[in-house]
Amino acid sequence: MTASEMYERLRARFGESVISVELAAKDPWILVEPTRIAEVCAFARDDADLRCDVLSNLTGVDYKAQGWIELVYHLYSYTQRHYLILKARTPRDAAELPTVENVWRAANWLEREIYDLLGVTFTGHSDLRRLLMPEDWVGYPLRKDFVEPEEYHGISTRRESLLR
Repeated sequence: MTASEMYERLRARFGESVISVELAAKDPWILVEPTRIAEVCAFARDDADLRCDVLSNLTGVDYKAQGWIELVYHLYSYTQRHYLILKARTPRDAAELPTVENVWRAANWLEREIYDLLGVTFTGHSDLRRLLMPEDWVGYPLRKDFVEPEEYHGISTRRESLLR
């Protein structure tokens, strides 16, 4: 199934909630309304023609200048031998999307990583807490406006460059 056919299938089922498709990209992707991402993912998993049984990756990108954080869902179907990339954009100042943990168990840790490093809250997540940073860490290291503190609990966070 081509990206264009997948877009048409999703658009027929979800209407305006499937916003657009970028077919000219190296890896074509479909933009989805953030509040509907879990429903679209469940449909992509369960639909006989799509059958995206694997969430192979979930990542986020901070687009500070545009005012949003973009989540990128890489889905794959072993039975159909195709992939589907979905994107959803959430405002930086209220970064929140529904969890897809109930669609694919792998989302548990992937969403925790995004929460930890970008500050996106996944509503309905079973255990949304920091994964890589200490629980009392302030800020989100992958946000464009993050400023690393000089120290953490008396330990310097600055290191001299090893490239000098």
